[in-house]
Amino acid sequence: MLKLEPPDQTNKFYESHVALLLDSYQRLLKQPLLGTVDGQDRVRQLLDADFALLSHNADSDPSFNYANRTALELFEMPWDELVGMPSRFSTEPVNRQERDRLLVEAGNAKYIDNYSGIRITKTGKRFLIQRALVWNVYDSQLRYYGQAACFSNWTWLSPTARPVHR
Repeated sequence: MLKLEPPDQTNKFYESHVALLLDSYQRLLKQPLLGTVDGQDRVRQLLDADFALLSHNADSDPSFNYANRTALELFEMPWDELVGMPSRFSTEPVNRQERDRLLVEAGNAKYIDNYSGIRITKTGKRFLIQRALVWNVYDSQLRYYGQAACFSNWTWLSPTARPVHR
């Protein structure tokens, strides 16, 4: 499995991948995910955003290929553990069938804006994401690259409950 290095100056903070995410979002939802920023500013703004953003590739068993800092902190994983991991491992086995169903629904509709589901961190803490937006990622020729999700609403369900983030 190819390991991707964390975003930094040497890889231009994954500028081309971020462009796919943002352009697909704009094309499908007819509005920007971020305010009016360009180039390196927008990739850094997305990396440091206060909402979680993840994407996975188009493989039959998709693997994460991007996560911003909020998502990395939320899942309690460094870049080199989360990126490359099959995205199905972000939820417990009992919840994977429902996750798969909703991802197919998002794929068919091009995006959904009301995704909810329970996720699990590296240390086993559970949290409920609510009102997540999941969208298909395409290039300018409409070639499918996978899916992305962003959300800013989650509730910790673990015994060591944390406050709700909104």
